[in-house]
Amino acid sequence: MRSNGTMRTRRRRPLAALTGLLVTAGLVLTGTTTAASAQTAPARTTAAPAASAPHATTSATAADPVGPRQGDFLSAFLYSVAKPTALPIGANDWSCKPGRAHPRPVVLVHGTFENRYANWAALSPTLKDAGYCVFALNYGGTRGPVLATGDIAKSAGQLDTFVDRVRAATGADKVDLVGYSQGGMMPRYYIKNLGGAAKVGRLVAFVPTNHGTSLLGLGLLARLIPGADVVTGALCPACEQQVVGSRFIKELNAGGETDPAVDYTVITTWYDEVVTPYSSAFLAPARNVTNETVQSHCLISPITHLNITYDRTATRLALNALDPAHTQRPTC
Repeated sequence: MRSNGTMRTRRRRPLAALTGLLVTAGLVLTGTTTAASAQTAPARTTAAPAASAPHATTSATAADPVGPRQGDFLSAFLYSVAKPTALPIGANDWSCKPGRAHPRPVVLVHGTFENRYANWAALSPTLKDAGYCVFALNYGGTRGPVLATGDIAKSAGQLDTFVDRVRAATGADKVDLVGYSQGGMMPRYYIKNLGGAAKVGRLVAFVPTNHGTSLLGLGLLARLIPGADVVTGALCPACEQQVVGSRFIKELNAGGETDPAVDYTVITTWYDEVVTPYSSAFLAPARNVTNETVQSHCLISPITHLNITYDRTATRLALNALDPAHTQRPTC
């Protein structure tokens, strides 16, 4: 049971949920107004030459700026508005060769309405400092900072291409995937339908939409209003596909939610304002599945969906999942 010590945190939940929805709406508006005009400002470049860097939805070239480490999602996203092809520190060093301690490269997969920098401006440098070869793609869109809105199956194909290029560059047989929201669920399509099970060792998923989401009822409401779901699907196919009860979610989970060749870890929070209820992120129990909540390790944590990849406790859970032989106790 949750103790009385969490009462103050619980009172914050409606405000946190409202804030999350407002920010999400803002992301859509920002992407609509900037997608056609956003330009990348040259800055510090990646280690690899342009010819060796793979292209995803947003081109990855030697001119992509490397942004600073950030402490929260909103700061990172605002930076990416001006520099939509920005890389987080540590990502996409195509000369990196995995060592014995961490033989599998880590591929970071961002969420809906977001991009590789907005989600990974803290975790990517943390992983690099820990000795991993780290790679991050943009997918599911065309230009601007608001991505991962396209058809999820097609996005999974982009992940497939990116993983193959990471494997070719590093010489690794397999990679580990770390995803956020849609980026924690979409790789399951890749694993199940595109041969990813032979190329992936672990999938670590922050607040994944594994069983869909109602977005606090808004997604289901759209289906009750004639034509609303059609509009949503036209503007953001991935949004419609992630609504509870969608055909995509049903087919993804049919016949078993996991592959025995891959280890899965889900990390979520009681105060998820997007994947509701939060427990819908969990995968069905299995020997290769670990379902975690931040509050199981830090009872007073008020962390929400948008900022979980910037949370200290969640980050430690992810590091433990990637390297279970050297786990450390998560702290607040």
